[in-house]
Amino acid sequence: MSTGRDHVKDTVDRGTSEVRDAGADRAPLFECVVRASVVAAVAVHAAAAVPGVVRVEPGLVGLVASVVRTARQRIKGLDPAPTEGVRVEFEPAGSGNNGGHTVRVEVDVVISGQDQAAAMGHAVQCAVAGAVNGATGLTVSEVGVSIIDILWDTDRR
Repeated sequence: MSTGRDHVKDTVDRGTSEVRDAGADRAPLFECVVRASVVAAVAVHAAAAVPGVVRVEPGLVGLVASVVRTARQRIKGLDPAPTEGVRVEFEPAGSGNNGGHTVRVEVDVVISGQDQAAAMGHAVQCAVAGAVNGATGLTVSEVGVSIIDILWDTDRR
């Protein structure tokens, strides 16, 4: 018979998965929390690193949320990681995703006019999905890319 300390519990953002019996010789109770801001920071870094992406840029709603988040973290004395231009939505555990949590990411980018927009969007999708999975272990169910602007002459920035 196992005690409460013989269970492993995973949480993603504010949702919790079912408690699993870890067995008598396994790890004690622990909780792993991956916040939306962590996923967003990883996604911003990955998208910005794609050749042809000029910048990751928030829309109006993202800009307001970013100002509030940055102000709150500065009050706490923290240096916030850039998350502007990315929205993250966690999907609960269920039979459709093998019982685990998945995450949906939306990224707003400005690209150079040197590359085809569809190819750039696909490259950003692949980079973000791989980086989020590699850094957090979460399964990425979808990466939506909005190209909000194209800069034709990036030398004049």
